[in-house]
Amino acid sequence: MLIVLPPSETKAHGGDGAPMDPAALSFPTLNPIRREIATELAALPVDEALGVLGISEKLRREAESNQRLFTSPTMPAILRYTGVLYDALEPATLPTWDRLAIGSALFGVVGAGDPIPHYRLSGGTKLGGRTLKSRFGSSITEALDDADGAGLVLDLRSGAYQALGRLKRAVTVRVETPDGKVVSHFNKFHKGLLARHLADKDAASAEEVVELARAAGMDMTLSAPAQLTLVVESATSSTN
Repeated sequence: MLIVLPPSETKAHGGDGAPMDPAALSFPTLNPIRREIATELAALPVDEALGVLGISEKLRREAESNQRLFTSPTMPAILRYTGVLYDALEPATLPTWDRLAIGSALFGVVGAGDPIPHYRLSGGTKLGGRTLKSRFGSSITEALDDADGAGLVLDLRSGAYQALGRLKRAVTVRVETPDGKVVSHFNKFHKGLLARHLADKDAASAEEVVELARAAGMDMTLSAPAQLTLVVESATSSTN
């Protein structure tokens, strides 16, 4: 089983790894596109990058970090990304990252342990007048389809990142409250908890994922052949 997580806008700065080396990244068929996007992103003047990235002057440091994509230190992707999902996942305490991957606007998809630099780029950004979806084409889908043999892929990415490379055979998860309301922002928190419970386990089918989630005390059902529904008591991340 491969669990594909969404990235996050917020990322940890720094790192103690060597500068980015595409050869060290998983899903190597994506490398030509990764290099092309990274080269264009690094070449953007900061003032221009603010507009392209849709960020304010307060986030100037984020745009500046893109200019150092090929020289700044790296850290494992699972530790680079921060925010609600990664707080719930607590990756530093997991026994293994082998079954985890992360969607990315810059890299397409990376393995959890892949060394990546700090960067700023969102899935909906146009770079050089082109959407990232058009740049990646079918390459992310093909990379994921080849991942982990013919094993199950549990796709926890948000819609914007699924759109960069959908996988028809993937199983997705819907998070809702007992009255059927979709949980929006804090679905990330609950997906983080789910990924944490599943990170060191294997499943060959959606039904087996349901069994594993229930064994961990989660209220999950199979709502469609390739869709799971996770019912949570609250639409927030509170555990009270």
